[in-house]
Amino acid sequence: MLACGESDSSRIASKDWRNVLDRVGLGLFPPDLIVQIKAIACEFPAVYRVPISRWSAADIARYACHSGLVATLSGSTVWRWLNEDAIRPWQHRSWIFPRDPQFAVKAGRILDLYQKVWNGEQLKDDEFVVSADEKTSIQARARRHVSYPAHPHSPMRIEHEYKRLGAWAYLAALDVHQMKLFGRCERQSGIAAFGRLVDQVMSQSPYKEARKVFWIVDNGSSHRGPRSVARLQEKYPRLVLVHGPIHASWLNQIEIYFSILQKKALVPNDFPSLQALEERILNFQRYYESIANPFEWKFTRKDLDRLMVKIKEPWCQQTYQVAA
Repeated sequence: MLACGESDSSRIASKDWRNVLDRVGLGLFPPDLIVQIKAIACEFPAVYRVPISRWSAADIARYACHSGLVATLSGSTVWRWLNEDAIRPWQHRSWIFPRDPQFAVKAGRILDLYQKVWNGEQLKDDEFVVSADEKTSIQARARRHVSYPAHPHSPMRIEHEYKRLGAWAYLAALDVHQMKLFGRCERQSGIAAFGRLVDQVMSQSPYKEARKVFWIVDNGSSHRGPRSVARLQEKYPRLVLVHGPIHASWLNQIEIYFSILQKKALVPNDFPSLQALEERILNFQRYYESIANPFEWKFTRKDLDRLMVKIKEPWCQQTYQVAA
């Protein structure tokens, strides 16, 4: 029965409102709370005067309760909400913000070369692109106990303590369109060592007969600035030295090979001598060259344009104000 003065519509509305409260009580939270939690996760903890370097789901839940946003909230619930938008404030990645004023110009030239383009024109068949750099201080470590290979239910075992036997600087060059590798181990890197790598490449066919050979390098001291350009072009007039932006080694394809070398041939580090380390490096170079194809480079000028827009967005230049 209806109470005196109670209409059907008011009774239904009252029932619906009680149902909303029931749903919230059972753990289905209002959408605006979920939005607030995601917003908190996308700020540094210091903004909210929380003395930690990065949030965990439990930290966010604790802050939400202490600040009065919600009476009770579990870390697992916060994790589920954040996972919907792939928000993971407990993770971090180091990076170097592009500070080279000519970043777009220098990066664009390299990306064009990877697409076989230079100054808006397609490269000829006798024009080549070489990516080069040094991997310095590769140590030879002799373990103080013999290493054991893997066995059923047991991984490879490597003794923790070792004796240092010296180190190599590995200088390498990669023909990015042919997957042709050149490399040498030197006691130390420098102008002379890099010059020997250039000689090693430019003295061989088809590079010694090429119309042009573009060398992509970073701004290391072995090949930095106009002097390195003049020095190399005096000896090899067809060589074009192309410097990448400062702090942008990720644009240099030889770095991909260095990471593969490190993972596949140098870790774990267990070598009885410097000579054994040199043999491993150069043998792996020949082995990888025999099995690999050119790297499938997907970062293009369009991606570069998007990156340049992104790094100019306010979030990259924001000043953080502590919440009241």
